[in-house]
Amino acid sequence: MSVHRRTLLRGALAGTAGVLAAQAVATAATAKKTSPDRHVSYQAWHGAAGFAAGTTAGTAVPADHLTIDAPLGVISYTDPFLGGSQDYEYATWTSPWVYPGFAASQAVTSWNAATPGGTWIQSELRGLTSAGTTTKWYVMGRWAADDALFSRTSVPGQRDADGTVDIDTFIATSGTGLVGWQSRVTLYRPAGTTQTPTVASFGAMSSLLPPADKYPTSTLLTAGGTALAVPQFSQDVHLGQYPQWDNGGEAWCSPTSTSMVVAYWGTGPTPDDYAWVDPSYADPWVDYAARNTYDNNYTGCGNWPFNTAYAARFGLQTFVTRMRSFNEVELFIAAGIPVIVSAAFKKNEVPGATYNTNGHLMVIAGFTADGDPVMNDPASADDAAVRKVFGRAEFETAWRNTSGGTVYIIHPASVPLPTPPAEANW
Repeated sequence: MSVHRRTLLRGALAGTAGVLAAQAVATAATAKKTSPDRHVSYQAWHGAAGFAAGTTAGTAVPADHLTIDAPLGVISYTDPFLGGSQDYEYATWTSPWVYPGFAASQAVTSWNAATPGGTWIQSELRGLTSAGTTTKWYVMGRWAADDALFSRTSVPGQRDADGTVDIDTFIATSGTGLVGWQSRVTLYRPAGTTQTPTVASFGAMSSLLPPADKYPTSTLLTAGGTALAVPQFSQDVHLGQYPQWDNGGEAWCSPTSTSMVVAYWGTGPTPDDYAWVDPSYADPWVDYAARNTYDNNYTGCGNWPFNTAYAARFGLQTFVTRMRSFNEVELFIAAGIPVIVSAAFKKNEVPGATYNTNGHLMVIAGFTADGDPVMNDPASADDAAVRKVFGRAEFETAWRNTSGGTVYIIHPASVPLPTPPAEANW
């Protein structure tokens, strides 16, 4: 049903590779030649101890949040959607180098942040390629929680010899990959003010995926017969609403799914927040989520990290990653954490899904006793019809082969994540 475009990236590195970089290149080259396994790695930094591992430049970490301390300078930025140029003071935090042990073909950054007033942040990534060269910095997103003073946007036109950024995902040029990567977040505030964005966490997922025929489907290991009480919201009831934020209906699968999981945790926007929504509209918090996940460059609401960043504004811990199979999703269901997944499939290709989609977001709320995923599928006529059961093998294949197994993880700090595998992807 709903469209979620594909992802790319780009970057530039400063010297620091040395022996570690050479080892990373050799390790990744060996893995790429000999292993059909699915490689996924996720690394994030948060709190004073986490941010201390990186490099601050004009930033500080009071109360476990990254903030602007002493700005590095001033830039002039012209908002391409609101129009007009404004001066901003800025400061940065740069992560340490990460060597995942394979040559990543794709990477996605994600963050938890707050942007009061006219403040905003920029996420970037650069890499060390399997050829031993470093990339430039790629812009992975320019983000603010609200849209009154700054236009949230991905950045087009970032293709070069090393790769490209497709909305929110870096995609390496065929035949190469990133054996190391580094991320950077820049915090901006209107010049002459004392405001500051605050960044609670910042990280990235990198992955190297095998050909589809090298990847068998999984069988149920745990969480069979468990279905979480995730509230049910339909995207279809919003068709034709707010064309300036992509017109509702199938275009709103991502914010609708995000809204379901946020509501599952007993939080979300208040009636005052969505007071601007037409009172005749059902589930007005979905309209609010669509507006506040909208990517002005993509002209849609399906930017993956924009959705997790939106959920984080309600006190939740969130990120984007990939999972290797439903067995990893089962661990989250057993821990009481629903998982938002991205997939594409043809009509009737997946038992239980009677429509075509070239990219759709939905919630796995549990598994039947036989192991089939219990879905909260927003592509439904009304809220009551949202709960469905899909065929396990067919849906797992579609999910892994189209989005690479992409998931949104959204949970409160009081509900811990399951223990990650040795090659940690959460």
